[in-house]
Amino acid sequence: MLAKEYPYYLASKAVYANRDLEITNKYTGEVATYAALADAEVIDQAIAAAEKAQPLLNKMAPYERQEILNHCVKRFEERFDELAHALCIEAGKPIKDARGEVTRLIDTFRIAAEESVRMKGEVLNLEITPRAKGYQGQYKHVPIGPCSFISPFNFPLNLAAHKIAPALAVGCAFVMKPASRTPLGAIIIGEILAETDLPEGAFSILPCSRDGADLFTTDERFKLLSFTGSPQVGWDLKAKAGKKPVILELGGNAACVVDEDTDLDDAIERIIFGAYYQSGQSCISVQRILVHEKLYSEFKQRYTEKVANLVHGDPLEEDTFIGPMISESEAKRLDNWIQDAVKGGATLLAGGKRDGAMLQATLLEGVAHDATVNAEEAFGPVSIISSFSDFDDALKEVNNSQFGLQAGIFTRDIYKAHKAWDELDVGGVVIGDVPSWRVDNMPYGGVKESGLGREGITYAMDDMTEIRLMVLRTPQ
Repeated sequence: MLAKEYPYYLASKAVYANRDLEITNKYTGEVATYAALADAEVIDQAIAAAEKAQPLLNKMAPYERQEILNHCVKRFEERFDELAHALCIEAGKPIKDARGEVTRLIDTFRIAAEESVRMKGEVLNLEITPRAKGYQGQYKHVPIGPCSFISPFNFPLNLAAHKIAPALAVGCAFVMKPASRTPLGAIIIGEILAETDLPEGAFSILPCSRDGADLFTTDERFKLLSFTGSPQVGWDLKAKAGKKPVILELGGNAACVVDEDTDLDDAIERIIFGAYYQSGQSCISVQRILVHEKLYSEFKQRYTEKVANLVHGDPLEEDTFIGPMISESEAKRLDNWIQDAVKGGATLLAGGKRDGAMLQATLLEGVAHDATVNAEEAFGPVSIISSFSDFDDALKEVNNSQFGLQAGIFTRDIYKAHKAWDELDVGGVVIGDVPSWRVDNMPYGGVKESGLGREGITYAMDDMTEIRLMVLRTPQ
């Protein structure tokens, strides 16, 4: 179902410039197809084209932008199986997870289509003092201008969509750098956008090496940079971005609290999903699990059994729950973290074995707080359990992290739910479910090392627009 080779999209057009980027099947390790790789000269051309296209985008009516987004929704639905298959191959994502991501891609574009005709302004009462008598104000939102987008490997479709769809909704030209390991999803989005009436140059989608991608950050023709990826890279880009606003959606080591009144059947089912779906390669994957001491023994026994019995294998197989990590080097990194934790006194309850890029679903207990697998973002199939006796202490432990993306709280006590919402230093608190839960119209992002700003269609649309005020004086 994959093409033999894929282009990049420069100024809205497919360019088969070369076959320099090998895209591997992450399960077999074999080369599956090739994509064109852009260099700095091509990136410069793309930025110039975006700058030239922006005035034409500014003149597009909201219903015209909505038609483009609706076209994308229709074509994603028609190419659903192709998109899911590509995810399985390029990202090693189990087929059920891949179908789920395609569904979210469609949701994200559909939400953007709905919101594209709802851009609102406001009439302002300026007569707040005698000197302002006869003055009135109103404002509207206008596109901020050409945007730079850098998307990650773990959700090649939907995290690209969370940048592209709001840009289309407000009318911003953009240039996107998809992750080199998983560029196909963004390229297929480009193929579908090229079918529309967008002005020439309104978009470019350019796989490129990290070394050649400085213009995505430093070029002053870009009016906004939106980056999703690792904290180390994200904060470095922010430091180099100059005057443009920067949106960062970075990492996490999300915690989940299981209070004493929790239904364990429900909690275990959700936490298994939250910790190990798509092999734990999500920035809101459940990494730290704090269980009330009254439930700890039963939770540990039942959860360990579930983890040990997760099905590992070929992502294309319907029963597979754990597929490969994105690369063997990433699997080695996390395997080393796990072994270091065990050497430091942690107990290995399940998993802990690696074969190439395949790392078993792993469960640890008794991990030191400063162990790398606890303090950093694991970004793989591992979770850590510990017990607590006091709910307030559990909240403090959740906050005892450099990250602050989302947290999950299993409790039936409304007062505890509100206390968690008030006190947890995170971007989102999910009550009765795992921190891994996300729907695509909600504000999503973190604090501390987890980033700046919020994604979610309307929130991204706000970032991609500026308020333009008009003041009208009526002579007295």
